[in-house]
Amino acid sequence: MTTLTPEQRHEVHKAGEEPVRCADPETQTEYVILRADVYDRMRAEADDLRSAYPLAMRVFGEDGWDDPQMDEYNVFDPRK
Repeated sequence: MTTLTPEQRHEVHKAGEEPVRCADPETQTEYVILRADVYDRMRAEADDLRSAYPLAMRVFGEDGWDDPQMDEYNVFDPRK
């Protein structure tokens, strides 16, 4: 595990309950520092949502989403 630098610790303290945004000056990649308990709670909620996908897809299929006439809506899929 990496430890916070004094500068990061200061920013975390200054932010209070809010996450801290920081950037790698070499890559311009942004990162967010947040408390581990907040991250763990968010991760658990995301896992709960993922576990609901198979049931949701089955229900959608039963409601007619698998009907070939619905294929025309695939053009609106931003993943394609």
